Amino acid sequence: MTKFLVRWIITAIAVSFAITLIPCITFSNDNSLMASIFIFSMFLALINASIAPALKALSFPITILTLGLFALVLNTAMLYLAAWCSTTFFGVGVAISDFGSALVVSILISVATWFISTITAFEE
Repeated sequence: MTKFLVRWIITAIAVSFAITLIPCITFSNDNSLMASIFIFSMFLALINASIAPALKALSFPITILTLGLFALVLNTAMLYLAAWCSTTFFGVGVAISDFGSALVVSILISVATWFISTITAFEE
């Protein structure tokens, strides 16, 4: 449980960083921005901990054929799934403008998560 909480906080920091640099993700609701980011990050952390490893294992042949580029598309799909879940279950109202920006944001989130995990010596 502690591992998930740390992963959730690291993901929230990474999402905040990424949407500050590239504002393609907007939150349209009555909640505060930080509450919306934490809800969105919770779903992103849950998806990355549960669904993403299975999808990465299943898509390994396609990832090899595309020289790793399909992994970027898969990370972007996880971003869209987290946006859908947070909108559907909590009514956060997450909107992603386009696929290209979402691809760049997913790369930024991945790099920021890796960097923060390395700095804090958190092992996943």
